[in-house]
Amino acid sequence: MLTENSSLSGSDTDYADFCRSSSVLDRAIASAKDSLLGLQNPAGYWVFELEADCTIPAEYILMMHYMDEIDPALQRKIANFLRGRQSADGSHPLYTGGDGDLSCTVKTYYALKLAGDSPDAAHMRKARLWILAQGGAAKANVFTRIMLAMFEQIPWRAVPFIPVEIMLLPRWFPFHPDKISYWSRTVMVPLSILCSNRVKARNPLEIGIPELFIRPPAQEKRYFSHVNTRLGKAILVLDRIGLLMEPLIPGFVRRQATARAQDWFMARLNGYDGLGGIFTAMVNAYEAMDYLGISADNEQRQIARAAIDKLLVVKGDTAYCQPCVSPVWDTGLAVLALQEVERHGREPHSGQSIKTALDWLARKQLRDEPGDWQVQRPNLRGGGWAFQFGNSYYPDVDDTAVVAYAMMQSDSPEFAGNIRRAANWIAGMQSKNGGYGAFDVDNTHYFLNQIPFADHGALLDPPTADVSARCIMLLGKLGNRHPDYRDVIDRCMAYLRKQQEADGSWFGRWGSNYIYGTWSVLLGFEAVGVDKQDPGIRKAVVWLKSKQREDGGWGEGNISYHDAGIRGEFSTGTAFHTSLALLALLAAGEVGCGEVEAGVDYLLKSQRVHGFWEDEYFNAPGFPKFFYLKYHGYDKFFPLWALARYRNEIRRRVL
Repeated sequence: MLTENSSLSGSDTDYADFCRSSSVLDRAIASAKDSLLGLQNPAGYWVFELEADCTIPAEYILMMHYMDEIDPALQRKIANFLRGRQSADGSHPLYTGGDGDLSCTVKTYYALKLAGDSPDAAHMRKARLWILAQGGAAKANVFTRIMLAMFEQIPWRAVPFIPVEIMLLPRWFPFHPDKISYWSRTVMVPLSILCSNRVKARNPLEIGIPELFIRPPAQEKRYFSHVNTRLGKAILVLDRIGLLMEPLIPGFVRRQATARAQDWFMARLNGYDGLGGIFTAMVNAYEAMDYLGISADNEQRQIARAAIDKLLVVKGDTAYCQPCVSPVWDTGLAVLALQEVERHGREPHSGQSIKTALDWLARKQLRDEPGDWQVQRPNLRGGGWAFQFGNSYYPDVDDTAVVAYAMMQSDSPEFAGNIRRAANWIAGMQSKNGGYGAFDVDNTHYFLNQIPFADHGALLDPPTADVSARCIMLLGKLGNRHPDYRDVIDRCMAYLRKQQEADGSWFGRWGSNYIYGTWSVLLGFEAVGVDKQDPGIRKAVVWLKSKQREDGGWGEGNISYHDAGIRGEFSTGTAFHTSLALLALLAAGEVGCGEVEAGVDYLLKSQRVHGFWEDEYFNAPGFPKFFYLKYHGYDKFFPLWALARYRNEIRRRVL
């Protein structure tokens, strides 16, 4: 690689340095590119595993016992997976290397006991002792307590009041399903049917977990001890009053509300892609269909179950269940990486792969399908992409920006209509503060995070810097040709400048974490054409350089969502974070600096013989502090993108 003291003025010495280093770089890029192309589906898309913590596979086993639909062979494989994820102290964490999580450990313990593991087994004993040391299962979160109530392990007074009558509330009411995020909506509506009717799991083996409670559940009085704010306590009082008054709800009102809830989720079942495209909503809908008397041979019910099973990943003697799948996101980012590789002369095979991918994406664009977002923007025409294979009610702003940007970079006139529709839709989805949420507009009713149901603090989908930056990345590139986006861009830029942290970084809502957020914004600023010497950019560059590790890499753990004081830091570097830092620095004009050279060397040294990189750690939150993900594609296409961008910048300046 060029050294820190190398000049990029185009001298003979610089050219010789470039030639010596270029062959190594070219080989690394070619190897990664070939491996990535080899994983493309013939239809044109890429889809990588999307792994969560043990909660989801544990819930799959719990679902089988709830419904009395037990597949012993599959259960055994999932149990093997769960045992393999246990920490040394007996707990199960929310992400690799994280602290144990009580709710995750309770669900995993129960799932393993249902699967046949003896409470006296060493791993079960360790888990039980750890759970009891945290206060027992009574201290678990709301979703876990709802599951325990369904399995008759705790009384229903231990869970929040979730009446199905919420479906009858007017939109001006302080709480309404339209005021919460799409994922909360799709989970809560079928769940309200189950909770209102105090459903009971079939639990054919009649297995319970009384050993996980410090005092008998019926005697426990502190199920809501986690509510500690004044507003939260006031809402809890209303919640308890509502629970006491529930018997006074007329039967015809409950029947009307139940019918409306059923109509709502049945209209959104989404075929083989499932309600909302997410596991928890799918399971709630499937169990609600069972309670409502929809027979097992009903086609919609069978498809709903098949949608859940499509999330399974089976490998030999282990299996786990994904929370959802990410083909549109994976394909859009893979195309951006390949476009960078082929920026100065497209190789025929790569060119055809990119074209096939873009054609597949073009067919996936949502046009005028109904969507919940139309409540906030009734006159806005659809034009976005979902995250999953299909999710027509819930296009994703972030995915839409990435896919349309990739289409724009193709310079193919056949995608002009797709791009324009996407840009118009994104412009219309802007929130009042200038930023963008992932799925909803002005989803900022923050007081709702104080209701007892929302102990995860993730009931809402407010604007965030990373999604907003992706939107101006697209609109900024279109701005010169379409000045009608200028006001939208200016408002979003003002929002992003306000969101910059004092140290120069930006928070990353959908990727771990401040390195991800800072990468997002610096690419957006570059697309808009912000001067490289802009004070905000300079401050971000200083922050990024200060977080580089001695080995040349960058890393950041999910602990930064819990303690912002260690943002941009981790016990080890990762290919993912190193790639993001490099892309951010290159977007800021730092191509010749020593930090970039060291980062490139880190990627070259850590590349594996198969062409990819292997990061062990989770790299994104589903919900910060509560639920984390590992995108298995991030250590494949991001390093390729970073190395290709570096090579292109060097070539542009040296040759």
